[in-house]
Amino acid sequence: MDNGNAKGMQYANPLLQHNSHIGGFALSLSAILYVLAGGLIAIIIAVARVEENSDAYLYLNYLAAPVAMTAAMGITLKFKKFPVKKAYPVKCHPKYFLIALLLIFGLIFSVSWIDTGVTEFLKLMGYVPKGKDAYLPNLSGGLIVPALIVIAVMPAIFEEGLFRGVILNSCEDGVGTVRTVFIVGFAFSLFHASAEQTVYQFLAGCVFAFIAIRAGSILPSVVMHFINNAIIIIFAACGLLDAEGNLILSSGAQIALIVVSAVSFIGGMIWLIFDKKPLIKCTKGSVKAFFIYASVGIVILGLMWILSFFVR
Repeated sequence: MDNGNAKGMQYANPLLQHNSHIGGFALSLSAILYVLAGGLIAIIIAVARVEENSDAYLYLNYLAAPVAMTAAMGITLKFKKFPVKKAYPVKCHPKYFLIALLLIFGLIFSVSWIDTGVTEFLKLMGYVPKGKDAYLPNLSGGLIVPALIVIAVMPAIFEEGLFRGVILNSCEDGVGTVRTVFIVGFAFSLFHASAEQTVYQFLAGCVFAFIAIRAGSILPSVVMHFINNAIIIIFAACGLLDAEGNLILSSGAQIALIVVSAVSFIGGMIWLIFDKKPLIKCTKGSVKAFFIYASVGIVILGLMWILSFFVR
């Protein structure tokens, strides 16, 4: 077969001309495998008669997402022939880790208050939020270690690998920098299927994507993701969170913390915005390619998000 015919066959489907279809495929496959992994875990729980809301029950359910993401990333990289080095760049300037610390401090202590406002709004419509006990296992003594591994370390590795790794780096060249940031934030928040946390997770997902793009590395967002989850676990273990998961502080201390963290966040964002790395422009058809291949995943995750309003 000559090169001309091979090229013609390779691009018989115009959507395949855009690497963004790889990101959409990865999202859909992750959603499908997430449902399958969740079903398998539900069978294990039923057969083993694991008590609902026990530590074993919580840990088993936490494993569904990383198992699904690992399988989806492996299948996508192999069958879509997407280079591992392009999916998971690691080298970056040390300054991006400093920016990451500024941003995550701001996200946790100022931007996260959006969750409280969203939750209060949803309550007006009859929504009953889950307390922190529905998410966190026993954290006393050495039991904080497995909690940190499963709830902080594993999501930081596997979620970043999927969203700021495969999806982001398959999309940016065609979809463009700005659109990629919002697409990754959208996919990240939808995958978590948490009604009250949707807005914060969208914003956090966008920020994680932006720093990954500017740094040219997945590592700063991995660090941010780990800190975000680890702080919650550590605060809960120290008795610093109330029943709904809010930080217990006096009004004055809360105001001071919000102001300082907001300044930190704004400073980090300005630093990133004025970074010298040029923005990539969108090419025609790339956004369409992503959403067509991601459509199955979006439908599945959208249904899960809707169910989060009703399933306690």
